[in-house]
Amino acid sequence: MHEKILILDFGSQYTQLIARRVRELNVYCEIHPFNKNLKLDNSEFKGVILSGSPFSVRDENAPIPDLSEIKNKFPLLGVCYGAQFLAHNYGGEVLPSKHREYGRARLNYIDKDNKLMKGLELDTQVWMSHGDTITRVPENYKVITSTSDVKFGGFQITGEETYGIQFHPEVYHTTQGKQLLKNFLVNICGCKQDWTPSVFADDTIKELKEKLGNDKVVLGLSGGVDSSVAAVLLHKAIGENLTCIFVDNGLLRKNEYGKVLDSYKDMGLNVIGVDAKEQFLGQLKGISDPEGKRKVIGREFIEIFDKEAHKIKGVKWLAQGTIYPDVIESISVNGPSATIKSHHNVGGLPAKMNLKIVEPLKLLFKDEVRRVGASIGLKRELLQRHPFPGPGLAIRILGDITHEKVSIVQEVDDIYIEGLKEYGLYDKVWQAGVILLPVQSVGVMGDERTYENAVALRAVSSTDGMTADWSHLPYEFLADISNKIINKVRGINRVVYDISSKPPATIEWE
Repeated sequence: MHEKILILDFGSQYTQLIARRVRELNVYCEIHPFNKNLKLDNSEFKGVILSGSPFSVRDENAPIPDLSEIKNKFPLLGVCYGAQFLAHNYGGEVLPSKHREYGRARLNYIDKDNKLMKGLELDTQVWMSHGDTITRVPENYKVITSTSDVKFGGFQITGEETYGIQFHPEVYHTTQGKQLLKNFLVNICGCKQDWTPSVFADDTIKELKEKLGNDKVVLGLSGGVDSSVAAVLLHKAIGENLTCIFVDNGLLRKNEYGKVLDSYKDMGLNVIGVDAKEQFLGQLKGISDPEGKRKVIGREFIEIFDKEAHKIKGVKWLAQGTIYPDVIESISVNGPSATIKSHHNVGGLPAKMNLKIVEPLKLLFKDEVRRVGASIGLKRELLQRHPFPGPGLAIRILGDITHEKVSIVQEVDDIYIEGLKEYGLYDKVWQAGVILLPVQSVGVMGDERTYENAVALRAVSSTDGMTADWSHLPYEFLADISNKIINKVRGINRVVYDISSKPPATIEWE
């Protein structure tokens, strides 16, 4: 059993970032809603972090945690709202800031003897994000850091390993944030920093062997990172008792079906390939609504997957490539998020197939999945593949789906993706794709007037897809790719580049 850090979530947009930073320091942590009734065991949990929050501690509906089994029993670090709660709830005072404290600030006082502040330098940059400020702390609270505007930038409760900081150490803008978190995890909580990708892989394979025994397992492969890493972990645990099914829905990238099947054979996996292009495209005929397309694709996938899985005798488990952000979403302090768009996965299969679920990656963030994949020998080309939407090109073709449109997008996408690789830009981009727009525009080719389609190129930089900025690709690259697309792909006479960030836009257009 690995030592853990518990992160209590008050609904902050940065909560997952805290977890990521803790794990980057090779310490395992879990996020739980602040109001979940948890029984903490000192042999398992080493410390607790209170997250920030969009609420004010003065709000009537402010989240109020029960810290009776935590405070002064476990090392405790309150971040932003967490710090304000520790001040407000125990006799201090929190009031609206005279001016909103948001953005960069610098520490002009540091108690260098304090364990939390060891190694931090005067004038180091930190990131503030709050509308309230602590104006008074209880008598037994000692100030350990300040800025020119925030006297109580950080404090420790005398006689306790309880700390609060007004800034966010988890964001990159806090330049020594990682050092502060390491101080808390190692110097205060006593964590050994022994949670590594190879350790996770070894532990998971052992657990899968014990859990599954000689049972048979079926897994839906997509060609992506998550399902591939899950498949290899399962294969190392149960060998031939794992059967993988890879369905070609006719909406994959150019030649992807054959390439992916070949790559899986090289990995020694038992894979069944199903060519269902005509079935999917037939069912999608005439459907333009994005949600309608997703529902059709999800339904058809379930039907085909279920049919193929039933050909395998004695299957008891359905494996899924669920990762940690999906788990966090389902137990969010505010409940599951509003549906922005339906996610295409095998969510309808468990009830239909009456199978037990196994999710080898449910504790990992996306970048951790890649690191685990590398530790068990997966090829870099597969691990560094961009995420690709479950519904495939159906949600990159705005409007109805036809064979001709799919063919056009596949050709344009192939030119774009190969161009990114040729220019050395592919690994600098989180995700890239081509969107076929439902508009035509006038153009001139030779001496002839054309009236043809436009495509939008999309490329974003991100860490996990939850937020994303548009990639600032070189003009020379965009000019070259635009020229190649218009000259080589019949039916396209205009190329545009999408410079929208997420939020407010999403990465995909549908």
